[in-house]
Amino acid sequence: QVQLVESGGGLVQAGGSLRLSCAASVSISSVNRMGWYRQAPGKRRELVALITSGGITDYVDFVQGRFTISRDNAKNTVYLQMNSLKPEDTAVYYCNADFPTATYWGQGTQVTVSS
Repeated sequence: QVQLVESGGGLVQAGGSLRLSCAASVSISSVNRMGWYRQAPGKRRELVALITSGGITDYVDFVQGRFTISRDNAKNTVYLQMNSLKPEDTAVYYCNADFPTATYWGQGTQVTVSS
């Protein structure tokens, strides 16, 4: 069983920044793809950003230019740097790991952006 632990969430004013971390219990070098998703109350969970084992990244339109996903294989950790935060970014953010044989989710970390 692979465990993913998110951290770095919190309360921030609009325009502020946060950096989320996702620490995996095993090596992530063999993970096909890791990503960040978010879910606001009453809404569907949605993709935020992805990063492949080769370091290729992809972002949804509503975070492009503001968020940056990165990975540190030596630390088995994936990061999400969030800048210029908006109240619309308020949600629980989840880490996802797509291994060759299974996918895993973290427990989530709350991000709240006040206006």
